Amino acid sequence: MRTHNLFGFVPSLKGKARMGLLFFSFFLFSCGQKQEPLPTDIVNIPATAGKGLNKSDLPDMKFEEDVFDFGTITQGEKVTHDFKFKNVGEKNLVIANASADCGCTVAEVPKSSIPPGEGNVIRVTFDSEGKTGIVTKTVTVVTNCIPNKRIVKIKINIFVPQTKTK
Repeated sequence: MRTHNLFGFVPSLKGKARMGLLFFSFFLFSCGQKQEPLPTDIVNIPATAGKGLNKSDLPDMKFEEDVFDFGTITQGEKVTHDFKFKNVGEKNLVIANASADCGCTVAEVPKSSIPPGEGNVIRVTFDSEGKTGIVTKTVTVVTNCIPNKRIVKIKINIFVPQTKTK
């Protein structure tokens, strides 16, 4: 009785030889895929091993505040705050993304670069559904500055109203 397997077309190959054939096939078929290059204005960091880093040639992001306290809200409310910032550097500031430490917090970032001397906002929205007590959430902003990550935080005290039972 003949058994069929994933490599039924090459029954004489064993163990490592089969895995090698599988990886070679994957490599062979993936070689023809074209990848788009990253735009150079996003990844341009003028530091080299020989020259070092001249921070005056970089963008720099300065927030008006890096922590915002919403105070007390009622459970189930959604609250929003705009973190205002300015590019105090010498090159265009690019924000690659902003991510929160949980799904209850969403950050919206500008889509276009921010020229030197200009400002914009990162809008942070928090959904208090299912949350109670004092909560602190962190948003990590990834930019083309050095260091490339900036942190903003929100604080909230979530009040849960008592329901009347009869």
